[in-house]
Amino acid sequence: MKPLLHEIIRERRLVGDGAMGTQLMLAGLEQGNCGEAWNLSHPDRVLAIQRRYAEAGADCILSNTFGGSRLMLRRHGHEKDLAEINRAGVRIAREAFGGRPGFVLGDVGPLGALLEPYGELTETEALAALEEQCKELVGAGADAIIIETQTGLEELGLAIEAAKAAHAPSIIASLAYDLSTDGTFYKTMMGISPEQAAEFVQEHGANIVALNCGTGMDMKGAAIVARLYREHCTLPIMVQPNAGLPVLENLKAVYKQLPADTAREVPAVLEAGVGIVGSCCGSTPDHTREIRRKVDEFTRTH
Repeated sequence: MKPLLHEIIRERRLVGDGAMGTQLMLAGLEQGNCGEAWNLSHPDRVLAIQRRYAEAGADCILSNTFGGSRLMLRRHGHEKDLAEINRAGVRIAREAFGGRPGFVLGDVGPLGALLEPYGELTETEALAALEEQCKELVGAGADAIIIETQTGLEELGLAIEAAKAAHAPSIIASLAYDLSTDGTFYKTMMGISPEQAAEFVQEHGANIVALNCGTGMDMKGAAIVARLYREHCTLPIMVQPNAGLPVLENLKAVYKQLPADTAREVPAVLEAGVGIVGSCCGSTPDHTREIRRKVDEFTRTH
């Protein structure tokens, strides 16, 4: 039986992959189109991206299923392809390792709708959509479910429940934090602090508490939030910060941080007790390669 991800990272540090959306656009995906549908229409291009991350040293690869829920796929007319898209996403990520050991994380992103009473989405509808996606990902052999880019606890709690119902081997709960305007603290868009999140995730039975994305969330910020996580729960930690802070060019956020600069703060992240270090917006396989090098250096000397 394959060791469980959340048990493995208590013993050794792993490296995660990097940004997928920007890589898909570089491969030809038009902005606003459904990248998840490429698991069926352009599996070779998805595989090529994920293979580069694996070759750069990633131990964990997220399936290309961030928007793979019924609610998100419906917007693009691909709801009927839900099962195939999610299963193909896991299969392609597994293939990217080329037969080498590695962990496929079934990626579940936000549902893209507000829950009642703030919006029209009921908890019943949300839970059904999340369970449907999680069951396909786990059924296809995902080693974990990663619930990412979450900003509120209501949907996060439902997603953890859905992953449990699908019998996910490991459940990762990842929140997106924004740096305050005065640069002194991090909170999600919905006002959730890292301290609140850590306690909530542990209480609700997820196996790994994580962070990704967010305005101002770079590797240095990831170390700050990771320390808060460590103070408020006993779960293993995963971080996927952005490649630095974006600049606005032609009305688009562009990330220009070089791989070596992103990786410079990796030792601080590891000293905070992080078990998986990856990256998010603006990152490339070159960023993953530098993170791998820093993780290996740290492991040899500690």
